[in-house]
Amino acid sequence: MTTFTEQEGTFDVGGKSLYTKTFLPAGPIKAKLVFVHGFSDHVGRYTAFFSALAERGIAVYGFDQRGWGRSVSKPSEKGLTGPTTRVIADIAAFVQPHLPASPSSDPPLFVMGHSMGGGEVLTLAADAAYQDSVVRHVRGWLLESPFISFSPEEQPSWLKINAGRLAGRLLPRHQLYHELAPANLSRDAAVVQSIGEDTLMHNTGTLEGLAGLLDRTQSLVGGATRPRGDAVRSVWFGHGTSDKATNFASSKNYFDKFLDAVPDKQFKAYDGWYHQLHADGPCSAEFYRDVGDWILAHVDAPTPAPTPTTDANPSAPAAAPSTDAKL
Repeated sequence: MTTFTEQEGTFDVGGKSLYTKTFLPAGPIKAKLVFVHGFSDHVGRYTAFFSALAERGIAVYGFDQRGWGRSVSKPSEKGLTGPTTRVIADIAAFVQPHLPASPSSDPPLFVMGHSMGGGEVLTLAADAAYQDSVVRHVRGWLLESPFISFSPEEQPSWLKINAGRLAGRLLPRHQLYHELAPANLSRDAAVVQSIGEDTLMHNTGTLEGLAGLLDRTQSLVGGATRPRGDAVRSVWFGHGTSDKATNFASSKNYFDKFLDAVPDKQFKAYDGWYHQLHADGPCSAEFYRDVGDWILAHVDAPTPAPTPTTDANPSAPAAAPSTDAKL
């Protein structure tokens, strides 16, 4: 018996129509989750994960980000994300309609990001521009294998990073092909094969988008971008110890050192797991359960009051130049 429904749609923001996919429980909605995917990824690859959450009463709202998946209508749009300010504005605009109109009666909203999307979610949570309009109204934040730094297997050279940043300023829309080995993303052979066959995973970024990604990463790994405790109250991290795409140690270090202002936080290390916790084989049912349990345990937790702020956020990131998932 089906206990949820899937809906496709579009979301218009910043002059672009983005593809959306929604998973709605058949019964009462206990909580809502906005999900943000990663590099060369799309929401169509998370069906098993989203279905498992919807079966527990958690409505899931996802979209293919600008430049990715079904939001690409022509080859020149592949990887055309715009600068970091555009990326975060898109996410904030998608989150806002799902915020509870009445915190006392409407289901609470949670926000989750995977890989590159995890880094973007952390950037939004720390952004001074969205503290009162978005961040304070989110009940909890979840990160799956967040891209805080490269894994040792994927770490580019210093020369390549700096050359890429310079080129991004000169030729922002120039496209660059970058593929992670599918076998490094999941231990499930069927998933690995499907990644190679998925034409929507185009592995193409623009120099501007890649430069923005690198700048966000630099700001995260050094702790310049971190959530404020008066607005972000609850955070959950999940990361595989054998992740070959994003760095487990950097993720744990960020959690230990830079979430000191967050009163409620949990880190789950998945021993031996790869990058795609949601698609790492039969064991992924444990990940589905962990995420659902954490969300449902926080449904009745208090949300920070949306009190105005007068001081600039000292940890807000500077403006950047502008599955089964990848970075």
